[in-house]
Amino acid sequence: MPELPEVEVVKRSLEKKIINLIIKKVKINDGNLRYKINKLHLAKLYGKKVIKITRRSKFLILEIENDMVLLIHLGMTGKFFFVNKNNKKFKTSFYYNLGFKDQKHDRLIFYFTDKQKLIYNDVRKFGFIKLYDLSNSQEISHFKSLGPEPLEKNFNSKYLKEYFFGRNRTIKDILMDQKCVSGLGNIYVNEILFLCGIRPTRKTKVINNSEINKIIKNTKKILKKSIRLGGSSIKDFSSGDGKKGLFQQRFNVYGRNNEKCSNIDCNNIIIRTVISNRATFICKRCQK
Repeated sequence: MPELPEVEVVKRSLEKKIINLIIKKVKINDGNLRYKINKLHLAKLYGKKVIKITRRSKFLILEIENDMVLLIHLGMTGKFFFVNKNNKKFKTSFYYNLGFKDQKHDRLIFYFTDKQKLIYNDVRKFGFIKLYDLSNSQEISHFKSLGPEPLEKNFNSKYLKEYFFGRNRTIKDILMDQKCVSGLGNIYVNEILFLCGIRPTRKTKVINNSEINKIIKNTKKILKKSIRLGGSSIKDFSSGDGKKGLFQQRFNVYGRNNEKCSNIDCNNIIIRTVISNRATFICKRCQK
């Protein structure tokens, strides 16, 4: 599933492609996503310009003129392809490749007035696209219970210490809870806890102040690094190899079951277990 860094890279890529483009029409090949798409509703976009693109947690927010917002969640397998005037296809992030069989999973196609288009492709259809008319003061309910953004100043040691107080959950479970901090998922929480030297099964009530400081520091460090590596590859997306500069190739623990620990002074083997129905990878020597 795309997590915060992947969604941020999609956002930055789309900013280079579709800002100030005018939507001519939207073709719906399959509107049965997580929430069924209303064709007549999307017709409100016709003739409107894409003004701005932002991100909140794992959501993409396309601001459209006339106070409209397209809220997009990529779910498990959602992705965007951009097709230019010469009909050349580009991907918009580093977590997937260009494939020959992509088209059968193209759910929506946004056509722009300058003969370019944006394709929303989703194999498993767990993603969604919703249109909000902010002139009617509609609140976006998906944002109501989200915790702070991990890269912002309000995600700090004071906040996390207060949030942990009185809670007796595993540290991995609580960091994946979007009410605690928004945007983190299974992959990055595994990596964060490894760098912190904290075992994912530890309960929050026994996490000390020093460890809380490490969680804040390493969360920001890992996310920034992943975004930076992905961002540095944006210019190479058209190659379709999906390999250059990938943070995924530099995992310390995630997906490395039965492999040697990445710490130079450790000869231990990474083990795989399950916490809250999610795969969890641990070095029992380095993580206490």
